Amino acid sequence: MASYIARRLVAVLGVLWAMTLLIFGIVHLLPGNVAYMILGEYATADAIATLEARLGLNDPIYVQYWRWFTGLLGGDFGQSLVMDRPAGPLIAEALGRSAILAGISIVLVAIIGIALGIHSAVHKGTLSDRLLTLLQYFFIAVPEFFWCILLILFFAAWLGWLPATGYTPLAEGGLVGWGVHLILPVFTLVSGLIAHVSRLTRSSMLETLDSGYVLAARARGVPERLVLRRHALPNALLPTVTVLAVDVGILIGGIVVVETVFAYPGLGRLLIFAIENHDVPLLMAGMMVVTTVYAVANLVADILYAFLNPRIRYGRAAA
Repeated sequence: MASYIARRLVAVLGVLWAMTLLIFGIVHLLPGNVAYMILGEYATADAIATLEARLGLNDPIYVQYWRWFTGLLGGDFGQSLVMDRPAGPLIAEALGRSAILAGISIVLVAIIGIALGIHSAVHKGTLSDRLLTLLQYFFIAVPEFFWCILLILFFAAWLGWLPATGYTPLAEGGLVGWGVHLILPVFTLVSGLIAHVSRLTRSSMLETLDSGYVLAARARGVPERLVLRRHALPNALLPTVTVLAVDVGILIGGIVVVETVFAYPGLGRLLIFAIENHDVPLLMAGMMVVTTVYAVANLVADILYAFLNPRIRYGRAAA
């Protein structure tokens, strides 16, 4: 197990290093001057020269990459050109707010999605199973931006129950003021993912319930509740864990849309700000943070496999 974790950790570090090359290459090696891209085509020669000197663009490309890469390793994410502030604290603050959305969302997706999937599998063919199946297909098919608009129109504009946009820190608005600004963004994020996870859990659970070891446990007279909890559920959750890790990446992508629509000051909205204002150092640092979050989520999912199914021999080659 320890050797497997070490190998996976090395693989994650390799992916992150490759992403530094890709992100740096996309920004610096494409045709055109980075300074012109930031300042615009009508910038003066003096302004271009000043920005090039400030960003070190006159140095050889490998020197620029090494400076940026070693800065990342040392926790230096560069300087935001628009706000004239270190990018690291800006990203950390925005990431903390996005982590609140993503954390609440992934917990709800895991708990509600798995519970609904188990219910559908245990009650296969019943009215509740058919109704859940219909709702699952509906929520999977409807895009996130539609829910954003619909929720704002219904709960904010029409009923006036919830704020349409914005964010209130916990210290300023209290638990209620902080929480009401999260309800609509969280619902938008989890609606499709709960349907996705519950559908997969149902399929995996049905396959597991038909397996030989589950039938043998029932034949020995093991209570149905124990059969589900001890024999069926741990094995049925293996695909779900993988999907939940993938859903973390989907959440990151969805957060960009949700935070923009609901004017939520998180990492997604910060990346949009960096793109709109051509803030290249802030954009590059933000993209690396998103990549790291996704890579770590997949690493955690791989490690969880061992705890759900000890029969998987990570440390040995396949026979």
